[in-house]
Amino acid sequence: MTQREPLLLSGIQHFAYCRRQWALIHIEGQWAENLRTVGGQLLHRRAHDEKEVELRGDILTVRGLRIASARLNITGVCDVVEFHRCKDGISLAGWDGGWMPYPVEYKRGAPKEHNADRLQLCAQAMCLEEMLMCGICEGSLFYGETRRRERVELTHELRSEVEAMTEEMTALMQRGHTPSVRPTKGCNACSLKEVCLPALKRAPSVEAYIRSHLEDNL
Repeated sequence: MTQREPLLLSGIQHFAYCRRQWALIHIEGQWAENLRTVGGQLLHRRAHDEKEVELRGDILTVRGLRIASARLNITGVCDVVEFHRCKDGISLAGWDGGWMPYPVEYKRGAPKEHNADRLQLCAQAMCLEEMLMCGICEGSLFYGETRRRERVELTHELRSEVEAMTEEMTALMQRGHTPSVRPTKGCNACSLKEVCLPALKRAPSVEAYIRSHLEDNL
């Protein structure tokens, strides 16, 4: 990977959830499906099935918008970006007035305690800010299980974490390095469990196995 070859924005969520999972997918090209991954793909497909651009009242909805950030060195596609009519908003070619962008990311399942989804949404907003030269203070996560949106404030803390993660992702990609496994309770839900083999991390090393048997025989 060259320094300017961009990372995939979708990898932000993978990296925040598990650095090894991200490396298996984005460095080694490993992939496996389960019910969760298939469900997520269907939800995203439905989000992109409708018209790419739709105006309803004061909200202009754009689906499947391609975005990028040279500063963060990432590129990707937004599920939905709503442009809310706003007097102090940005100008959009072909549309009168001002508009304020509002990213909406679709996720299967329900809201989560960890920040992986919020970090991916924040990264999308940071790309939009760089492309459109504006500020975005909020976005939403739409969850398929609850059929509701979760509003996300795009804080300084989230932005700083996105910046640190993209730097770490770039360094790992340049080295071609896959981090070692750190088993968690989330491993059982991972589609790459049979590729990653987290259970091997819990197994004793050969040295520890031999030492324990020698001690038993003393």
